[in-house]
Amino acid sequence: MNSPAAPRPVFRKAMDPAKADAEIRGWQAVARVLPVPELLGRTELPDRHLVAYEDVFAGGRCNSLLGDLIATADRDRKALPKVTTLIDAVCDSWLAGISNTGRAEPLEACVPGLYLDRIRPGGRIDTWYLSDRLSVPAPRTGTPIPLRSLTGHDFVVNTIPLQFDLPATVQQARETLTPGSGWTTALTQGDPTEPNIADPLCWLDFEYAGRNAVAGEIAVLLWYLLGMGGWLVPTYQPDIYARTLPLHLPPIATPRLEHYGYDERHHRLEIRYSWLVGTGRQAAITRLLERVRTETSHRPPVSDRTASSPSSGTSSPCAYSGWSRPAS
Repeated sequence: MNSPAAPRPVFRKAMDPAKADAEIRGWQAVARVLPVPELLGRTELPDRHLVAYEDVFAGGRCNSLLGDLIATADRDRKALPKVTTLIDAVCDSWLAGISNTGRAEPLEACVPGLYLDRIRPGGRIDTWYLSDRLSVPAPRTGTPIPLRSLTGHDFVVNTIPLQFDLPATVQQARETLTPGSGWTTALTQGDPTEPNIADPLCWLDFEYAGRNAVAGEIAVLLWYLLGMGGWLVPTYQPDIYARTLPLHLPPIATPRLEHYGYDERHHRLEIRYSWLVGTGRQAAITRLLERVRTETSHRPPVSDRTASSPSSGTSSPCAYSGWSRPAS
């Protein structure tokens, strides 16, 4: 007589109905082209909905998340090959998506959550960066200085003279990321961050999955590797860091501010800093940049429309960062 089969491991995500709709819609859009968990169903409760997936960790399909893998490699160099292998798998997944579903599209044809919704007037970018919420403390008094009030100030950053104009930078990004601007797009997961990438490669979290700008996918992962995963999230959102990564090991290296001086009278601010990362994080960043350089130098654009779009041009190192070099 056969013994009853063991219950299948299940992972349930609790969310409000609208987000559950977006989650399932995103999964359905990419399930045929990306490695994803099996969607098992949806349960509607009075105050929330539960979306059920196969538990890829309890079931043995995956064994780690990218963030935990990087933190492990920061402490043990033997894990470095796993980091670079997983970054390669991510890039290969993007390339497969481009080959199978890639085409030039206006930005308004893409999932709007991370791009159009945030850059529109009154959106998250305005709320976060063009309000007084974002500030830096004055060196001697600790008085908050709104970041936007530093527009037009002379900065010296690691001995490099720069001028800061955050409103102009936001406007420049808004003029580039117009609804009708053309971009190379493909069906992707949409939010490629360290808690959303499992090893061996399995994409998790599908709220922003669907047709997305490929340049945006690369930018999101690169910034998460550089700034978010190894510094900002564990430092300023430790509860989210602990909830989304099983190991949630503290970063072994973070940016270090070495000097900060502010001359209010002359509108001048001097900063000297070191941006440090661990060996595992450095390996992930280096490998991603290597793959991006290699693939973009050898692959033709999807169409002439994409070749002339803003995303395929080259930018100065200061573009979209709020900084510009003063005229000599």
